[in-house]
Amino acid sequence: MLSDLFLQKKTDVGALMQKRDISGLIRVLNSRDPGIQSAAVHALGDIGAEAVGPLVSALKKKNRYLRLGAIGALARIKDTGAVSALADMMRDPVSEVRWQAAIALGEMGSRNAVAPLLSGLEDRDKYVRYGSALSLWKNGYQPADEQGWAWYYAAMQDWERLCTVKSSALAPFLNLVRDTDRDVRIHAVRVLGDIGDKGAGPSLIRLLGDPDRQVRWEAALASQKCDVPPMFLPRGLCQRPRIQKNPLVAGFLNFMLPGLGYGYLGKWWGIMIFQIDITVTVWLFKAEGESNTYILLFPLYLLLAVHAWYLAKNMPEEPA
Repeated sequence: MLSDLFLQKKTDVGALMQKRDISGLIRVLNSRDPGIQSAAVHALGDIGAEAVGPLVSALKKKNRYLRLGAIGALARIKDTGAVSALADMMRDPVSEVRWQAAIALGEMGSRNAVAPLLSGLEDRDKYVRYGSALSLWKNGYQPADEQGWAWYYAAMQDWERLCTVKSSALAPFLNLVRDTDRDVRIHAVRVLGDIGDKGAGPSLIRLLGDPDRQVRWEAALASQKCDVPPMFLPRGLCQRPRIQKNPLVAGFLNFMLPGLGYGYLGKWWGIMIFQIDITVTVWLFKAEGESNTYILLFPLYLLLAVHAWYLAKNMPEEPA
C-alpha cells in the first residue's frame, strides 16, 4: 500500500520518540514493515503509562496491524490497567490478534489475566491456545484438578501427558477434533484411542465423516479401542464428503466442445474426440458451408452430450 511505502521512507521513529509524539507513533503501528512497527512498539513502551490510554483506544481500530502493534506496546508497558482491554482482544475475530493478546496478558503479572487466558485454552485456533497456556504458566497458574490439566496439556499439544489424565481429557478433545489443522485432529484421535474411554464413541463416529482421509481412518481404528460397535461405523463413514462429477456440466461441455465433457469425466480418449471434431468441422465448413455444417453436426453433438450426461450420472461416488 502507498501508506506503507510512505511510512517506510519518511517516518523517523527516533524523532517522534524525542517529541514524545504518542499519536504519531501509534500511526506508525500501521506499518507492515516489522522493523518500523517494532521500533514504534519499543518507543511507546519506553514512554510508558502516558501511552496506555491512546493505545487502548487504538485497539478499537479496524486495522489488524495497528491492533497487533498496540497490544505489543501495552505488553512492554505492563500496566495492569490495560488487562480489561486486552481481555476483550481475546474475542477478536483475527486469530493473530487473539494470540498477541494472550501473550500480552502473560506480561501483565495480574490475577485478573487468568480468567481470559483460561478461556483462551478453549479457542478454536491452536496458536491462541498455545499462547494462553504459556502465559498461564508464566504467571504461576496451576490447574486445580485433572480436568484443568487436561485443558492445559491439550493447549500445549502434549499428547503423551494427555494420555495420563484418562477420561478427564474428553472435554478438551471435543475442541481438538474440530481444529482446522488435520495433524491436530489426527493426534487427538490417536490419543482418544489410547485412552480407550467409551464416552469418546459419539465423537469418533462424527469424525468418520471428517473431510480428511487419514482422520477418518484413525477414527475407525480408535473406535475399536473405545468399544464402539462396528455396526455403527459405516453409518458414520456415510457422512464423509464425496466427489461426484456433475452430469449437467459433462453434457454441456460435450455439446459445446465435443470431447471436453469426456475429459471432465477423466476419460483419456476425450482429447482424441476433440481433435477429430475440429478436423471434421473444418472440412465440412469448406465442403458444405457454415449453415449446413451446423445442421449436420447438431444431432451428433446432442448425442455426445446425452452420452456424457449418462456416463456422469452412473459414475460411482468417490470419497474425498
